[in-house]
Parts: sequence; structure tokens; C-alpha cells
Amino acid sequence: MLDQKVISLCKQKLLTAKADLLNRFQSHFHDFRERETGGDEADQTMALLAENHLFLTQQRLRSQLIEIENALGRIEKGTYGICEETEEPIEVDRLIAIPWTRLSIEGAELRERHEARHA
Repeated sequence: MLDQKVISLCKQKLLTAKADLLNRFQSHFHDFRERETGGDEADQTMALLAENHLFLTQQRLRSQLIEIENALGRIEKGTYGICEETEEPIEVDRLIAIPWTRLSIEGAELRERHEARHA
């Protein structure tokens, strides 16, 4: 089992990362909304590219936010720090570095090998 201090540290890191992601999400959206619209074909093409970039960025941020929310849920359920692949404890250093991780180093290697075989 994980030490309560480690869980508290990871939870704080998760909450900080969540707040940062939400701020970045709003900032990117606000910056996009501030852009001028209209103009000639080149301006419209640039606007379309900017919209696509915003969409991809927001999608990536949303995926990260889901991982953070899932990790916070695992803390609440008492399953935080258990590898989904091996069902063994995840290394403390790994949890501190990547508090939303669901896999131990061994579990990540197993999953990568499995995905490589089926690619």
C-alpha cells in the first residue's frame, strides 16, 4: 500500500495539473475567439487552420484532463497506485513524476509489447 503522504502529494499534483489544464483550455479558446474573421481566401484559410489547431489542442487537453479525473477517482476508491496491467503497486517515483499514470514500468512495457504485436 502507498504511504498517505505520497497519496496526498500526488493528489495535490493532480489538482494543480487539473487547474493548469482548465486555465490553458480557456486561454486557448479565448485567444481563438479574439482572432479576426473574414478577409480574403488566404485569411479564411489561416482561420480554418487556426480552428483546426484549436480543436486538436483542446482534444489533447481533454484527454489529459480525463486521465487526471480518473486518477482522482482511483484515489477516492482506494485503488490509486495499482497497475492496471500487472495489478502490482506502481513505483512511487513514477507516481510522483506522472501522478495520473495507470501503469507501472513493467505494465507499460507489457502493454507496449502487446500493442506492437497486434499493430
